[in-house]
Amino acid sequence: MLRTYGPGCDGTLIEARAEKIPDTATWVDLEEPTAEEEALVERCIRLDVPTESEMAEIEPSSRLYERDGALYMTVSVLFGLQEGVPRTTPISFVLTDNRLVTVRYATPKPLRAFEEHARRDPGLVKDAPTALVRMLDAIIDRLADELETIGDEIEQISGNIFNRKMDARRIPADRLTALLTKIGRTQTLMAKIRYSSVSTTRMLSFLSGANRFHEEGKSDFRHHLASLSTDATALGEHASFQSDNLQFLLDASLGLISIEQNAAMKLFSWAAVVFLPPTLIAGIYGMNFHYFPELDWHYGYAISLGLMLASAIGPYLYFKKRGWI
Repeated sequence: MLRTYGPGCDGTLIEARAEKIPDTATWVDLEEPTAEEEALVERCIRLDVPTESEMAEIEPSSRLYERDGALYMTVSVLFGLQEGVPRTTPISFVLTDNRLVTVRYATPKPLRAFEEHARRDPGLVKDAPTALVRMLDAIIDRLADELETIGDEIEQISGNIFNRKMDARRIPADRLTALLTKIGRTQTLMAKIRYSSVSTTRMLSFLSGANRFHEEGKSDFRHHLASLSTDATALGEHASFQSDNLQFLLDASLGLISIEQNAAMKLFSWAAVVFLPPTLIAGIYGMNFHYFPELDWHYGYAISLGLMLASAIGPYLYFKKRGWI
């Protein structure tokens, strides 16, 4: 699909068989474009449009470069959170003197929201640089919102693990499985956020170093880029901090599992020691030998039972005194 935004353009679909795109269009959006739509845009802007295979490249030199006076930039944007499958999708930006072209094969939430805002407020797309900066601002805001959500989830996980009541820490197997799954899913989302943040930071650094934005009259744009770069860097650092917290919570939950396992093994260990002497005594007097002096004792049975009871109580009291049980 091909849409255009700008003065006199409200995001209406442009047919691939059209002769040209509107001259006043400052933002040309290609969503899952066909070959005909790509050819139309390339003919109008006189520049090549990145293909899907080119967008998949991860090398910085393949994602950030300048060609024929246009800036080519590809950034990984977070999406898929509403479906419960967070992932990133590459979005390419081609910035010329008077037009911004975006190529994408998915519709992340910040871009969908920016489209709605651009329809209501044409000032957001009054020119190509403004449209680009506002779009990047929406992407960074989305990352910040997701980090806040992750922060709340981390606090909830921490409350479950470090409960004030000792009995509440004994987590059943099903709840423990759900807890570890939640930690893993949160860590996966965190990794996607960090990847998108790093990609956005690289793009902002590339934009800040472009010669065209160091010309006279571009100071406001440079200041906005510097502010966005600071925000993206801060988000990356905060994501690293949250990731460390998640790793600590994972280690703590695994530690609780080890404590539970050790407690169970400790129970079996002292139980085995307590019942071992009576078992030994019972085994001795259970042997069938013809010459067995104790078999003629009148109180032999009672004495053997008492001996077994004493041999069981003795180790139990000793362990209790030492605080082992």
